[in-house]
Amino acid sequence: MPFGYNNRILHVDLTARSTWVEEPGEEFFKTYLGGRALIAHYLLKLVPADADPLGPDNVLVFAPGIVTAAPFSGQGRNGVGGKSPLTGGFGNSEVGGYWGAEAKRAGFDAIVIRGKSASPVYLYLNEGTAEIRDAGHLWGKEVLETEEALRAELGKGIRTTMIGPAGENLVRFAAIVNDVSHFAGRTGLGAVMGSKGLKAIAARGKGALKLADPKAVKALATWQTSNLQLTMNFHEHGTAGGVRGLHLAGGLPTFNFQDGSFAGNEKISGQTMTETILVDRDTCFACAVRCKRVVEVTTPEYTVNRRYGGPEYETLAAVGSNCGIDDLSALAKASERMAALGMDTISAGMTISFVMEAFEKGLITKEDTGGEDIRFGDAKTMLRLLDDMAYRRGFGDRMAEGSQRLSAELGRDTDDLLLTVKGQELPMHEPRIKHGLGVGYALSPTGADHMHNMHDTAYLADGPGLNRMREYAGDLTTIQAHGFADEKMRLFFFHSTHRHFLDSVGMCHFLPYSPQQMADVITGITGWETSVEDVLTWGERAATLARMFNNHCGMTSKDDGLPKRFFGAFRAESATGKPLDEEGFRNAVHAYYALMGWNTDGIPTAESLRRLKLGDVAQAVG
Repeated sequence: MPFGYNNRILHVDLTARSTWVEEPGEEFFKTYLGGRALIAHYLLKLVPADADPLGPDNVLVFAPGIVTAAPFSGQGRNGVGGKSPLTGGFGNSEVGGYWGAEAKRAGFDAIVIRGKSASPVYLYLNEGTAEIRDAGHLWGKEVLETEEALRAELGKGIRTTMIGPAGENLVRFAAIVNDVSHFAGRTGLGAVMGSKGLKAIAARGKGALKLADPKAVKALATWQTSNLQLTMNFHEHGTAGGVRGLHLAGGLPTFNFQDGSFAGNEKISGQTMTETILVDRDTCFACAVRCKRVVEVTTPEYTVNRRYGGPEYETLAAVGSNCGIDDLSALAKASERMAALGMDTISAGMTISFVMEAFEKGLITKEDTGGEDIRFGDAKTMLRLLDDMAYRRGFGDRMAEGSQRLSAELGRDTDDLLLTVKGQELPMHEPRIKHGLGVGYALSPTGADHMHNMHDTAYLADGPGLNRMREYAGDLTTIQAHGFADEKMRLFFFHSTHRHFLDSVGMCHFLPYSPQQMADVITGITGWETSVEDVLTWGERAATLARMFNNHCGMTSKDDGLPKRFFGAFRAESATGKPLDEEGFRNAVHAYYALMGWNTDGIPTAESLRRLKLGDVAQAVG
């Protein structure tokens, strides 16, 4: 009897309107766990190298992890993946809430969607069964309207994941939304879902996850609730609590990353939000931390519906400081609109800030925008552009392609202002303050993404970043990292692979569990004897699979770069930030290749693939 998983992968062919269940067996789950690794496995197996990301040959995979739906804090996440409309390579995003746990409780470890429906549909998972249903009555609805219509149809006990108008209109940075206020925002997977005519997946579970050793899992749950002070800042202010500190450190993206400090930071900080518009805190399945913001605004100018949650750090910076806007109510409204429309707040905000800077410099004019001024600090224009992008109206239609495609269309040296990696816009963390972060952006398989990289490694130099990594990793004396005796290299290896592990297993990055605790809880859930070495191998395997898919799609080491802006100084003098060194940056990238067992072109070697038991996968994709 399996513990921690159902041994059931649901396959859905929307072209043929058919479903079937694969039972891959224990070794499959021991190899891939779920999430990122499982997603990459199916993309490599099923997606042709030349597949159009918005065509029927692309595959969309929803994948909880092996710990998802277990009763302890931080496990309520699922991955979503496909070939990205933004990057043309590995598309993957993780999302919390309740839907992932409900889908697993409904009897499915993953859902693999292929083909394209001739008319809008939704998928209903109900206690082990799956049914494709008509969604003509849902198409065109915003996110909350969609969930309310599905609950009226199926009952209040269901959980939902869905797209809004941005996904329907194939906005290249459209999000997929769990439970109205949790977002798989990055890499444009909402557009993939929209291209397939799939509006939503509703799930109703049938019971608790079966655990090999419930006492071991309860022990970790008890440890976390007994140590809530370790996550108290996330509970009090959420990720939005980082606005003030990053401003003081000179690392708060401002005016399209031209500056690192924002004069209006106090007005939009998490602390100010807590004191003014915060009305509640939300959470994910079985999580005691309750870090999600819930805000409400009722003024003559703005009304914000609390059902959509509230802005987190990335949103406050992307459409706030980076667009020069310090009106918290306007930012809360922007957060609500992007949730309702189903749109990634990072790419949306960065595309707007790119246009604002280009307009400021005369590289975009009113002739391009249909007579509209688009300037830093203009909240009303920012809000209007969000809807224009989602509904592809006017200049918003061109912006809906993302900043990189817009820049390529415009020319005029706008690429000097462009802040993307592999086609995806940067998140709201400044590489000139954290140099290791820049290396992580360059190496992330999904393009610039702060959840996939090596924070504060400072090119493996000594310093506070290295000390933080050492403290988090604990005793790694037994971890050889493939023969690298140097502790810095072992820590570098640990930090990068551990993040990929978390995104495969279904874990939140913000919970303070040690690698040993993660190994112990997997043993408790599955009954598999698990070591810290196993944890890192799983992470390394996931990173390598994602790299293999990018190589499969034609990406090379040339795609592991950073925008030119980060090799230059801030516009205003900064006491803390300094440009990245091009030679040091490139050396760090190649050090990572060597550490991962990739050649100098960033391609996994045959020896590494054998060690990770991926030789058959490599052979299958050529």
